[in-house]
Amino acid sequence: MAETKVIVTGGAGFIGSHITEKLIKEGYDVHVIDNLSTGSKNKVNPKAKFYKIDITDLKKIAPIFKGASFVFHLAALPRVQLSIDDPIKTHQTNVNGTLNVLMAAKEAKVKRVIYSASSSAYGDQKKLPLKENMQGKPLSPYGFQKYSGEHYCRIFSSVFGLETVSLRYFNVYGKGMSEKGSYLPVFVIFLKQKKEGKALTIIGDGKQKRSFTNVNDVVNANILAAKSAKVGKGEVINICADKAYSINEVAKLISENIINLPERNGEIKMSLGSNALAKKLINWKPQTGLKEGLAELKEFYI
Repeated sequence: MAETKVIVTGGAGFIGSHITEKLIKEGYDVHVIDNLSTGSKNKVNPKAKFYKIDITDLKKIAPIFKGASFVFHLAALPRVQLSIDDPIKTHQTNVNGTLNVLMAAKEAKVKRVIYSASSSAYGDQKKLPLKENMQGKPLSPYGFQKYSGEHYCRIFSSVFGLETVSLRYFNVYGKGMSEKGSYLPVFVIFLKQKKEGKALTIIGDGKQKRSFTNVNDVVNANILAAKSAKVGKGEVINICADKAYSINEVAKLISENIINLPERNGEIKMSLGSNALAKKLINWKPQTGLKEGLAELKEFYI
């Protein structure tokens, strides 16, 4: 029996490379599409077929989709501040690129698209924990762009019969996070500062809370979402830890030497998600706690 062909867009990136690795281990025929704008080819398992192509180029990506059963769509420009600095460029990738992926999947009769959505779609909500039936109120172009992708997925399911499911990630961390560029994850910033003997810099008062989610848990969620018989109609599912930690708490797990910097616009104060729907629809729950995950990161980065 031939191996099942799957596509991972953004497979040279942080989360995408982890998903590619897991799929290879499970015996899939993995095809990675990535323009390497934020990813690195070194992160891609050599057993995967690699295409250096931008998802904004439909003509080039479309032929790759032929014969694929599943598409894990992670390719994006994933930074809030970058979307504020350059909303047009990020829209082209995050919205137009997603539409291209859905079009290519529809034409190739792909079984299911698993879309990497974002908790930034919620914006600031009055009630917590955040649940999928809440009205999205994104605060940044990035949040809106990722939210638009969810709606495109739902529409492609209802109008064209393409199975889709959207996984809303909450602050994913783990080995392989980006260490380059102007917009680095807070974990990388803190660990680099600690390694260099500097004070850890916190934006604002540090009381903002996040449901930090380990990348290994996110990978498992993607595999389960591809296999579950309970999804495929454009469902939106939170993929998040059971507990939210403040930036201050995270910093203190790394160092006591901390300074605060002025607050930024478009930053959400509190992000605590419910993962009850993930348990119900794809039988998923997080396995790695923050302290355990951070201990692994310290070994890797320091």
